[in-house]
Amino acid sequence: MTSTTPRHAPYATRRRETVRSRALDRDSPLWRLDWTLLAAVFALVAAGAVLVWSATQESSYLKKDVINIGISLALGTVVALVDYRALRAYVPFVYLASCVGLVAVLSPLGSTINGSHSWIRLGGGFEVQPSEFAKVALIVGMAMLLGEKRDGENVPRDTDVLAVLGLAAVPLGLVLLQPDLGSVMVLVAILLGVLAISGARARWIVGLILLGIVGAFLVAHLHILKDYQLERFKAFANPTSGGSGYGYQTQQARIAIGAGGLHGTGLFQGSQTNGHFVPEQQTDFIFTVAGEELGFIGAGTLVLLTGVVLWRGLRIASQAQDMFGRLMATGVVCWLAFQSFENIGMSVGIMPLTGLPLPFVSYGGSSMFATFMAVGLLQSVHMRSRGS
Repeated sequence: MTSTTPRHAPYATRRRETVRSRALDRDSPLWRLDWTLLAAVFALVAAGAVLVWSATQESSYLKKDVINIGISLALGTVVALVDYRALRAYVPFVYLASCVGLVAVLSPLGSTINGSHSWIRLGGGFEVQPSEFAKVALIVGMAMLLGEKRDGENVPRDTDVLAVLGLAAVPLGLVLLQPDLGSVMVLVAILLGVLAISGARARWIVGLILLGIVGAFLVAHLHILKDYQLERFKAFANPTSGGSGYGYQTQQARIAIGAGGLHGTGLFQGSQTNGHFVPEQQTDFIFTVAGEELGFIGAGTLVLLTGVVLWRGLRIASQAQDMFGRLMATGVVCWLAFQSFENIGMSVGIMPLTGLPLPFVSYGGSSMFATFMAVGLLQSVHMRSRGS
């Protein structure tokens, strides 16, 4: 900000003008951003671009990845600049739009990729996955319903919880029809996390967990799952099964990570990666590239950076001015934490295969768009919090 105080004005006057100018600068959006969060996100994105290039060795993937990053940055910036408290008025439209997208996937507009009818092709090699944006819609929708505490009440009413369950049931049902069990798991993690932080009675949380266990048992014994989904669970239980299918995929992922040792084989020098032994390595199994070529140190750094993102998200949630902002930030943290754990877990063999990308690292436009919008929500809450 340029001072208009004349040079011949008294020193005290010029000093006050300088202090006022700096105070105004501190109120600018750039000053109030959580730069630690942004630094961790940008480091993950940069590492992801390099790993995608190493996994594919094709310039087309790298170019589309850079384009996706640019679009994601623009989306995240727009979301961050909007006062999150003003989002309440737009939550119904966001939720409705996400449901329309999920319905469109089930229409002739949808396309099947890797066994899941979850995509809409846009042409030019670009696709969009509406279930990614349903995660954002569910978070803001739940925050709106649970964030409006009535006078004298510290916990949500049972009617509020029922409204939230009804809100979540629609996208959950539509995603199940695709079927995309990975996204269903993320939506359930968001649902449980936000309900717990909202102060909902424990019986709701316990009941939902028991319902999920019973539902999983019934799904497994009533032959509701598709053949490829059953093969994924079999590969998780017994990685040596499946021949060249998902068992092979799990085995090769472990071999790639194990080959990296402490320091890795060197960037672009991984034999498993260069030989394309791990299917879908630029998306679902991007962590195996880091494990093989960057070793335990490089892969551990990705985990550490993800931890920084989650830590800053929790800090933003704790310092939010109101319950609406706290629940939104909590929902984002639950989403990123569970999806990161699931992706890394399936790469090292402690979680079943689900096809979930590693946030900020894996190749894919829809995932990158949605996660940057989530970071925009965190920044919006942070810039208007009492502790920023």
